[in-house]
Amino acid sequence: MRRRAFITLLDGATAAWPVAARAQQSAMPVVGFLNSGDPNADADLAAVFRNGLREAGYIEGQNVAIEYRWARDNSTLQGMIDDLVRRRVAVITATGNPAARVAAVTRTIPVVFTIGFDPVEAGIVASLARPGANLTGITTLNNLIGTKWLGLFHDLLPSATRFALLINPNNPDEGSIAENIKPMASAKGWQIETVEAATSDEIDTAFASLVQKRTEALMIAPGALFRRRLVKLATLATRHAIPAIYPIPQFAEAGGLMSYGTSYVDTIRQAGVYVGRILKGAKPTDLPVLQPTKFEFVINLSTAKALDLTFPPGLLAIADRVIE
Repeated sequence: MRRRAFITLLDGATAAWPVAARAQQSAMPVVGFLNSGDPNADADLAAVFRNGLREAGYIEGQNVAIEYRWARDNSTLQGMIDDLVRRRVAVITATGNPAARVAAVTRTIPVVFTIGFDPVEAGIVASLARPGANLTGITTLNNLIGTKWLGLFHDLLPSATRFALLINPNNPDEGSIAENIKPMASAKGWQIETVEAATSDEIDTAFASLVQKRTEALMIAPGALFRRRLVKLATLATRHAIPAIYPIPQFAEAGGLMSYGTSYVDTIRQAGVYVGRILKGAKPTDLPVLQPTKFEFVINLSTAKALDLTFPPGLLAIADRVIE
């Protein structure tokens, strides 16, 4: 009887083992992806993030699950953050505006951010090399890029003195660009005007204002609002004969005069890599905040011709790409 009972028990355990194994396999980590963009217009960013995860050995649906949250409206952002924290996801990646808000909510869930300002200066991390606590990520330092834009414009339009910067007032990253270019503009005797637009209609209004004020050159701040309307912005600038510079190559590819900045796409990919490393056991405090190592300068000669502009040989020589 004891032998029969043992065999019965063994058979039952053997039958139960596949069920337990399947349950264990299904318990995959969950990552929260929080972005201030639009799920349709910015679907490419989610794909790039998944590519980064794949580089680290994680494939959505196989060994990792992703909870997507698109905070197109700032009024919904806090609820999305609270929901991800309540779900106790393994890692949260916060791109753009949400980064600082997430940092203020959780001190336990690892957070990988992508931001355009200095996270040390903003008090988000202790240092770039040793972030501390549960935070790390990538900074593009977009708030410092304005001086380079002004320098490129000075080479192209040496007599220009009236410049404008188009920002989204709802994006704190963008306002800091104006503060960083004021000292240079003041030293050169240039006028810098900040023009705000938080909606598509306000972009139209902003351009009407620029034309009225006879703005000689325009800088477009980085951010989801403008990135989703890159064709509109490039078209308006050409239509109103306003030379403009943009933060990412996609603007120049869409008909913008020129672009200079870091690869936003690569930043999102690197966030995916960092999330994968954390899922494998790395601590955020041991992963240094990454800074841009490559800036891309793209010129659109077709648009220059439409604006009756000629790029000097010096600018053409330093361009990474020239679109004919």
